[in-house]
Amino acid sequence: MENLPALFMDLALILITAGVITVVFKWLKQPLVLGYILAGFFIGPYFHWFPVITDPTSVQVWSDIGIVFLMFALGLEFSIKKLKKVGTTGAITALTELAIMFLIGNTVGHLLGFKDMDCIFLGCMLSISSTAIIIKSFDDLKLKQQKFTSTVTAVLVVEDLVAVLLLVVLSTISVSRTFNGGELVLSMVKLVFFLIVWFVFGIYLIPTFLRWMRKYMTEETLLLVAVGLCFGMVVLAAKAGFSTALGAFVMGAILAETIEVEVIHRLITPLKNLFGAVFFVSVGMLIKPLVLVQYWLPILIIALCIILFKTTAATLGVLLSGRPLKTAIQSGFCFCQIGEFSFIIAGLGMSFGVINENLYPIIVSVSILTTFVTPYMIKSALPFYDWLEPRLPARLKKHLSQYSEHANGDSTDRPRLRLFIRKQLTNILLYGVILAAISLLSLTILKPFLDRLFTDLEIPLIWSRIIGLAATLVIMSPFLWAVAVKNVSKKKIREMFDNYRFSQAVVIPLLVLRYFAALLSVGVVVAGYVDLAAGFLMVIAVIIVAVVLFSRKADGFYSQIEEQFTKNFNSRQAQASFHIPTGMENEFAMERLRMTPASPLAGLTLQQAQLRARYGANVVTIERGDTIIDLPDKNSLMMPFDVLTVIGTDEQVSAIRNDITKEADMLVHDHSDHEIHMYRYRVDVGGPLCGMQIGTSVLSTKYHVMVIAIERAGQRIVNPPRGTVFQSNDLLWFVSPDELTLDGFERNIVQVE
Repeated sequence: MENLPALFMDLALILITAGVITVVFKWLKQPLVLGYILAGFFIGPYFHWFPVITDPTSVQVWSDIGIVFLMFALGLEFSIKKLKKVGTTGAITALTELAIMFLIGNTVGHLLGFKDMDCIFLGCMLSISSTAIIIKSFDDLKLKQQKFTSTVTAVLVVEDLVAVLLLVVLSTISVSRTFNGGELVLSMVKLVFFLIVWFVFGIYLIPTFLRWMRKYMTEETLLLVAVGLCFGMVVLAAKAGFSTALGAFVMGAILAETIEVEVIHRLITPLKNLFGAVFFVSVGMLIKPLVLVQYWLPILIIALCIILFKTTAATLGVLLSGRPLKTAIQSGFCFCQIGEFSFIIAGLGMSFGVINENLYPIIVSVSILTTFVTPYMIKSALPFYDWLEPRLPARLKKHLSQYSEHANGDSTDRPRLRLFIRKQLTNILLYGVILAAISLLSLTILKPFLDRLFTDLEIPLIWSRIIGLAATLVIMSPFLWAVAVKNVSKKKIREMFDNYRFSQAVVIPLLVLRYFAALLSVGVVVAGYVDLAAGFLMVIAVIIVAVVLFSRKADGFYSQIEEQFTKNFNSRQAQASFHIPTGMENEFAMERLRMTPASPLAGLTLQQAQLRARYGANVVTIERGDTIIDLPDKNSLMMPFDVLTVIGTDEQVSAIRNDITKEADMLVHDHSDHEIHMYRYRVDVGGPLCGMQIGTSVLSTKYHVMVIAIERAGQRIVNPPRGTVFQSNDLLWFVSPDELTLDGFERNIVQVE
């Protein structure tokens, strides 16, 4: 193959260099991500004492694929239920950090003499942390299952969503040099709309599809389907104007609610490791030694500001959200870097020509420095907390504790009116978005398809419009019922009217809003299919909605849809034998852990392992193949590849996790020095072995040998049964790990050389 594409040589160079350097970093017990970045520096265009990449464009494509797989794997380890649980924490922390770092970045930029537009972009760059770097550091440091990581993940998700909005805002500012609040609001509405549509339809359709194909599924099929769904969502996200990383994360989060998620995660891990390595190597290729020398002072100042102020801002944000000081410090110390979104923001400014061209390499260099620091900052969080906590004033610790308890207190004491309002607004938002999505799909896909079909068949278009309108309204009918009628109880409304003053001023407008949303949804669809006067459209809409509202079939159809959605949404949770009550979630942690062959607990009974005495944790189920052992007794064995459901505190589960999931020190062991010896003996005529069965002879018990074959009368008996009787002149083949010394039998058994 004479014209070998440059990509082949580039990949060989990337992977070999990364492999060699990461072996060194593994030997030095340093995070592998740092080794990848250093490997990228060596093979990058700015290091001339080593072979360099010849086709950076293709490498960048592979790097983008690496981000997709990293975000997809992050979504698989995430849970929508966890996002709901820590969503407030994520929003408060992210917004606090973003606001503070934007001000810090803007101020530092002016102090360094940057122009106004450079300062605005710099503030935005410093606001967004690197999801890829943090997740990779969690992986290297084996911290993915720590409780504080769910808080970090929630913050990262909010930051990525805000980053999408920042790109829109910065694009507008770059073109018009003015801030357009309408564009920002429109982008936020668009983002919320698509997220709701993707999650609702994804959770309704994808687990149902996987359940249907489960009996036909192999690991190869599941891998293809999972990767296909991931890139399908990436394409949808890109078409909708969002980042590919967001699309990959969304699909991972959807699949995280299925019972196939553990197998998918295991299958996807090698791909994530491969493409993720290319991504981090490509980051290292951006390091410019000359820029480091020329702009060393701005780089150092900006890097120190990120490490100091970004960590402080994130810690403050977690504290403000009501989390304990320990969780706040552990979480805050993760946000000490900038990453991929900062590169995108810098590239946006460069493409519009509104920032100094030297700002891009400065940001890349700052990102590299802060990336190197990240693993060490994460590891130093607990030692810093242990140092700080005893030195805090008792009064301050008391206030922090009371604030945390108050922020995480039970919400059952909220007034019924407030709960009613929240439920009604949620109902309108959720089902309004679903109706809007159905309308959009109908008018942009179904209507043009039917028009082309009926035109080709030379059938009047009025029939295509009637069929399309009828089909759309039938599909919308259960959701029209839900948006207008669901959760509306005359009894509850009457109680609120009696118990709360001025409740009518709130309840009645909400009910009117629900009916208006239903009417508007029908009106939009009818207007899209039939060009009639607005008044006539509203009459039709009222008639259709009235029919829908009083239709029991719509009620039943919706109930089936909701039941299927709930079943899919809870399918993964339903695999657990029991669930921790809501009031005890802060005290207990429950985790399913797969036991590795290298685990020191493998092969032990629960009594021998003494899990409660050593770790304080309990094993409540053992899954072995298709068998589930609930509440195993003290004599139950724990075998390699068993899945143990462990319950305890965070610290207890973390301690037992390290032993259950322990990996071997070496991936491959050399056993060439271990030898099984083979011998051949002839049974002497009249000897003590004559007439003996293999099972009753002393060969296996006394001499630790195994008979693997007998040659008799020119025939060879391979692996003879235990009941086989030795006969004179039998030629016996033995294997043994030891040098044989047949004391007492040497005169009766003759070794054949």
